[in-house]
Amino acid sequence: MSVSSLFWGLMIPFIGTSAGAACVFCMRGALRDSVQRALTGFASGVMVAASIWSLIVPAMEQCANMGRLAFLPAVVGFWLGVLFLLLLDRVTPHLHRFSEQSEGPRTKLARTTMMVLAVTLHNIPEGMAVGVVYAGLRSGSAQISAGGALALALGIAIQNFPEGAIISLPLRAEGKSRLGAFGDGVLSGAVEPIAGLITLLAAQRVGPAMPYLLSFAAGAMLYVVVEELIPEMSTGAHSNIGVVMFSAGFTLMMALDVGLGG
Repeated sequence: MSVSSLFWGLMIPFIGTSAGAACVFCMRGALRDSVQRALTGFASGVMVAASIWSLIVPAMEQCANMGRLAFLPAVVGFWLGVLFLLLLDRVTPHLHRFSEQSEGPRTKLARTTMMVLAVTLHNIPEGMAVGVVYAGLRSGSAQISAGGALALALGIAIQNFPEGAIISLPLRAEGKSRLGAFGDGVLSGAVEPIAGLITLLAAQRVGPAMPYLLSFAAGAMLYVVVEELIPEMSTGAHSNIGVVMFSAGFTLMMALDVGLGG
């Protein structure tokens, strides 16, 4: 696998976030609540499908020689990922959209800074997911193909586009300059290639732990979906739009993974 392919694989999700953040230059005001719920539901569906098809299933396939216990590494890795995000959630001050109460330790950070930190937190497992899949591809794992790795990167980039807009437009509405709101949106996504590279380098050194790392990323991503995204997509009246878009995101990611990864 060429260094160029690896570079673009890690950067594609970040480009999706940056492109979404750039919406602040061509749109006025924040997105309507119903639109934000729809986009959040779509992002949730993509992340759930990616966790299952691109991470948990390959993790169990790599342990097929364990017979009936093939699920065990996936379970252990999954719970480690959940606990890791739970820890980050507790030690990092952040503020979710549609919430007036910040989470994590008390701080004097500005509201807008804590909103960026909230998005940054849930971008970490996405970067880890791409990193560990590309590490598996480089190691020659039969369960991970170049198309499958690209499908994961593209799927996360697609759901990152609305996320970039969802973070930059409200910041603009709260008084940030367009350039400042764009910069914060880009900054929230910059953690993805960094987390991806760190995970890739670590995974290459502990090859036998690949099933644990794949399911670790899945657990971390699903923690974000259940703790943050699903409550946000269900807020307010007519929340069924979030469910419909969740289904759309799930089927799109499933199609990408099967279509490109086969």
